[in-house]
Amino acid sequence: MSTIPVEVRLGAAPHNREDAVRAAGALLAQAGHIQPAYVDSLLQREKVANTFLGEGLAIPHGMVEDKHLVRRTGLAVLQVPAGVRWGDDAKQAHLVVAIAAASDEHIQVLRRLTRLMQGGALMRRLATTTDADEIVRALTADEAAGPAAGGAASIPALEDFPLGRELSLNYPNGLHARPAGEWARVAGRFSARVHVRCGDTVADAKSVAALLGLGAGRGAQLRLSAQGADAAAALSTLNATIQRLGDEESRQAELSAARQAQAQGLGSELGDWQPTARHTFTGIAASPGLVVGTLVQAEGAALEVDDRFTTIAEEAAQLDRALAAALAQLQQLAADAQAAGRAEQAAIFTAHQGLLQDAGVLQAVSRSVVQGHGAAWSWRHAMAERVAAQRALADATLAARAADLQDVGERVLRHLLGRGDEDAAVAAWPHDAILLADDLSPSVTAQIDTSRVRGFCTARGGPTAHTAILARALGLPAVVAAGPGVLPSASGDAAAPHLAGAVAILDGYRGRLYVGPSETALIEARERMARLARRQEEEARTRQQPATTTDGHTVEIAANANRADQAAKALEAGAEGVGLMRTEFLFLERDTVPGEDDQYEVYRAMVEALQGKPLVVRTLDIGGDKQVPHLDLPVEENPFLGVRGARLALKRDDLLVPQLRALYRAAHHGPLQVMFPMISTVEEVLTLRQRMESVRAELNAPAVPVGIMIEVPSAALIADRLAAHVDFFSIGTNDLTQYTLAVDRQHPELAGMADSLHPAVLRLIERTVAGARQHRRWVGVCGGLAGEPLGAALLVGLGVDELSMSTGDIGTVKALLRRHGLAELQALARRALQVDTADEVRALGAELRPATAP
Repeated sequence: MSTIPVEVRLGAAPHNREDAVRAAGALLAQAGHIQPAYVDSLLQREKVANTFLGEGLAIPHGMVEDKHLVRRTGLAVLQVPAGVRWGDDAKQAHLVVAIAAASDEHIQVLRRLTRLMQGGALMRRLATTTDADEIVRALTADEAAGPAAGGAASIPALEDFPLGRELSLNYPNGLHARPAGEWARVAGRFSARVHVRCGDTVADAKSVAALLGLGAGRGAQLRLSAQGADAAAALSTLNATIQRLGDEESRQAELSAARQAQAQGLGSELGDWQPTARHTFTGIAASPGLVVGTLVQAEGAALEVDDRFTTIAEEAAQLDRALAAALAQLQQLAADAQAAGRAEQAAIFTAHQGLLQDAGVLQAVSRSVVQGHGAAWSWRHAMAERVAAQRALADATLAARAADLQDVGERVLRHLLGRGDEDAAVAAWPHDAILLADDLSPSVTAQIDTSRVRGFCTARGGPTAHTAILARALGLPAVVAAGPGVLPSASGDAAAPHLAGAVAILDGYRGRLYVGPSETALIEARERMARLARRQEEEARTRQQPATTTDGHTVEIAANANRADQAAKALEAGAEGVGLMRTEFLFLERDTVPGEDDQYEVYRAMVEALQGKPLVVRTLDIGGDKQVPHLDLPVEENPFLGVRGARLALKRDDLLVPQLRALYRAAHHGPLQVMFPMISTVEEVLTLRQRMESVRAELNAPAVPVGIMIEVPSAALIADRLAAHVDFFSIGTNDLTQYTLAVDRQHPELAGMADSLHPAVLRLIERTVAGARQHRRWVGVCGGLAGEPLGAALLVGLGVDELSMSTGDIGTVKALLRRHGLAELQALARRALQVDTADEVRALGAELRPATAP
């Protein structure tokens, strides 16, 4: 026991369970017990199991399959005197003991913890003590010497029952919380009393704490015994459960080892590199890259607003002046961005101009002013309600638009407070800035000067937010959802790290921020940056070469792009066309339905930008999950299974026909193909083709190839029937995964299950390709899987003809495919179809040939 180190942080005040787990995980990482990625594993465990033991004690611990991320066994204790809510009920954790277990040494810690729980007075004292050593002693004291002063009461002794059976514990990590919980659940199904003996200790099998108190390590000899009417059945069932869980844990341990081998075998310049730093934050990798820079808090303190009222006329005049000044500012920003060739940024500022005219907000402000409130106070409260409502939307794209609303709201508010010229202090940023923010505002993001800014890290946000999208467009690394630890402490907590001005390493490949790295870490980082740069230069040099395998098979590589400037950049990066143009942005980024002429100009610009290369345009993919007021869509209880995509098109000629007319007109200027989203039946395809032919005949336009998205299992299963009526398929792996696995990709607890490498998804892709081949139709993939190296390799092995991806992924995927033969990739795909889990598929990535080291 005394050999296990314990890190302690006293007097912590985490906002919630996730914050507490991140903080405890950070202690483990900073002490070198774990790789920072293990923090994600701790959080994942919280989603699938309850780590609250009772008596104010929670024991976060990682997933078995991530054991390779543990460097050495250790504990981290976060003391929370005020308590932090743990789970959906009212349980409060006062001691959060995070466990990093390299072997089964921690089993004795669990045993000690369960005994401490028996002493309520001691637990209460540990929750408020100002002596960290007291907590360490309580966790590590030699049990032979007895409990610490004021310690746990003795546990009443239990005895074996005559009816029993013996077994050896085959768990690689010993008996820990997850299997103990399952044992207790199974034993609780029976009326019989069930006991488990390990050495001299006997535990009630229906109590998780008692089971953990056994201290049963790997290979421990156990005796199960039971007494009661259903004792025999209880023993048989519990024994089977113990053996089954052992097999599962052994398999997960093997997968962990395989993952470690994969990380080494891929030959990445990063591999399992874990730089030493004062603080490490783990979030979501939103844009790739590795940089060293100086941390800058990109957004100032919150604006303070007092409710000061003069007269209705004066308050109304102040609001009018503020709105006009904000509009003029946005118009100038949009013009400057357009002149600099930054069309993406210009589009954001143009969209913000429309948000200034939100009728609901203006009406709410007017009502508040009439009731005697100041214009600034009224504006802040009305906009706060509007932002909160936007953030609550189920659709991630629309929820992310809350950042735009808040940004516009604060711009107007600054003018109302006489501080309209105080845009972000961009001029004060150093020339190697790494920006920190809660959720970087679009205004700040859109004014980024890439000669001064190296990358971003935000506490909140997601990969679909403007921050991430613009980071990828600018080619800057970004990490989002890194947690509140990257922000200044609102409570003034002296223990919270002060990050602004510190040197840091930002890893946009793996979603990590290393603050205050050691000199060795900085040297290593710069060496890796140089090697990455050389590899990227090599990929850039060969980016225009086709993706032809070593045995002569060529795969078409296209880009996902929505605007002409994006298409031009994609061609420069090596794209051979645009495999997915999403058209819903035309409808979402404005407050009115775009007319036929507006759409025609956008489609024509795309065709001309591609200079004769193919363009695949997806018709409006929107439905009840995206509540856009000007589209007047019905609110549905289950929008993901409601009127979406093609179903909406078939009900709304006012949306479908102008779009088809605009597309046919644009087709006069170059190759253009049309595809319909969310197809589930042959009848939908036939009806849509009839509508298309009617529009084409009216315009006397040339015929265009017509395809469909394969996004739901029904379409994949009848691909052979659908292929008879279309010219091509494009598989949307994101939605196909969601519908196949019955997992909402935005669900906070289940999103991690939505893995496109799941064998069920791969089998449906195989079925789709087979159906298309019967009619000699080509098959593309435009979902996220196409841009992942392993995903691209498997898709080509499954017979996919075209891969469409983000521009930044093109060079890497092309280079990877050129390093392999089609026969190799087909063999890899066959193996992927024969395993049980996505993790097992990912482990196959170790077989991919790494890039030649520069």
